[in-house]
Amino acid sequence: MPGAAPLWQIYLKLTFAAVFWGGTFISGKLLAASLSPAVAAFLRFTLAGAVLLGLVWRHHGHLPRINRDDLLPLLLLGLSGVFAYNVFFFSGLKQIEASRAAVIIANNPVMIAIGAAIFYGEELSPKKIIGIILSVVGAITVVVRGELSQLLTGEVGWGELMIFGCVLSWTTYSLVGRRAMRNFSPLVAVTYSAVAGALLLLPLALLSGLGPQVVAGSLTTWGHIGYLALFGTVLGFVWYYQGIVRIGSTRAGQFINIVPLTAVCLSVLLLGEPLTWSLLVGLLLVSAGLYLTNRSS
Repeated sequence: MPGAAPLWQIYLKLTFAAVFWGGTFISGKLLAASLSPAVAAFLRFTLAGAVLLGLVWRHHGHLPRINRDDLLPLLLLGLSGVFAYNVFFFSGLKQIEASRAAVIIANNPVMIAIGAAIFYGEELSPKKIIGIILSVVGAITVVVRGELSQLLTGEVGWGELMIFGCVLSWTTYSLVGRRAMRNFSPLVAVTYSAVAGALLLLPLALLSGLGPQVVAGSLTTWGHIGYLALFGTVLGFVWYYQGIVRIGSTRAGQFINIVPLTAVCLSVLLLGEPLTWSLLVGLLLVSAGLYLTNRSS
C-alpha cells in the first residue's frame, strides 16, 4: 500500500483512541457535577461537530451532499448515538462511579453482535455466544456489586439503568449506521450525526439553562468539554476508523478491550474510586467476553 502509514503508527493510534475513550468516563464524571446532561452533551458535540466539519471539508474539498433518502438515517444517528447516548451518559455518571459505568458500557460490542444477528442475519458462532454470556454476567456482577439478591429484589438504581440506556442507544446507532455508511464514508457519517445530534440537543440544552451554565463555566469545565470533544470524539473516531480501513474491523476491534481497563485504572487513580472485588471480576469477565466476541467477528 504505497504511501500508507506504517503499521506501528496504526497500532499506536488505535491504542490512544481506546485510552481517550477510557478517559471520557473521568471527564464525564467530573463534568456531570457542574453541568446538566443536555448542556454538557450539547457543548461537547457542538465543538466536535465544528472540528469534524473542517476535517470533512479538508478531505473532500466540500461537504458531501445529503440526499432526501439520507435524512432519516442521519437524524436517527444523531438521535441515538449523540442525543440519547449522551443524555444517558451524563445522567448516569451523576449517580454512579465512572469505573462501574465503563464496565457496563463495555458491553456495546456484545449488544451490537446480538442486534446484527437479529436484524441482519449475522451468524452467532459458539465463541460469540460464550463471549456474550461472559460479558452479560460481568455487567450484572458490576451492577449488583456482587450481590445477586439486588437483582432479584429490583434494587438496581437509576444510574445503572441510565448507563444501560447508553448501551441500547449505541447499539441502535451502530445498526442504523450501516444504512448511512452506504452513501457516506465513516468520517462523513460521524460528522453529520454529530451535527444532527447537537441540533437536536439545542432545545433541551436551552431549557436546562444553557446560557447561565456557559457563563458560569470554569476553566476546568471547559477543559473537560475540550477533552470530550477533541480527544474522546474527533481523534478517537478518526483514528479508530483509520485502523479499521488499514487492518480490518476484527483486528481493530481488539483495541476496544483497552477502554474499560483504562477507565477503571483512571477512576481509581484520579477519582479515588474503590477497586472492589465485584468490579474486578466484572471487568475480567467483560474483557474476556469482548475478546471472544471481537475475535470471532
